[in-house]
Amino acid sequence: MTLTLIKNSPKRRDKLVIMAEIVNIARKGTSKTRIMYKANLSFCQINEFLSLLSQTGLLERSAADGKVIYKATQKGLNFMERQQQIMDMLNEDVWVYRNGMKAPLFDY
Repeated sequence: MTLTLIKNSPKRRDKLVIMAEIVNIARKGTSKTRIMYKANLSFCQINEFLSLLSQTGLLERSAADGKVIYKATQKGLNFMERQQQIMDMLNEDVWVYRNGMKAPLFDY
């Protein structure tokens, strides 16, 4: 499952979108460095997000061969799926009918 953002969205990502991206990256377990690079986050940002996601039970932290591994929990996978459903729903609602023609909800 890959997360898709709303078309014409601003360049900045919402914190919930970033959290879902991190959970997605850590589905099968991976290192902090890999998450940081794949999510395009700074060292300070990744530390904050990993701490939050671990405290809320969306990620679990374990050690394997002397390395710290982060892996998505079932709660985290459920969060990611729900986040994607919301994004899909918003993508559908971006279009409205004006004067009988389908047009963007907002004029960018």
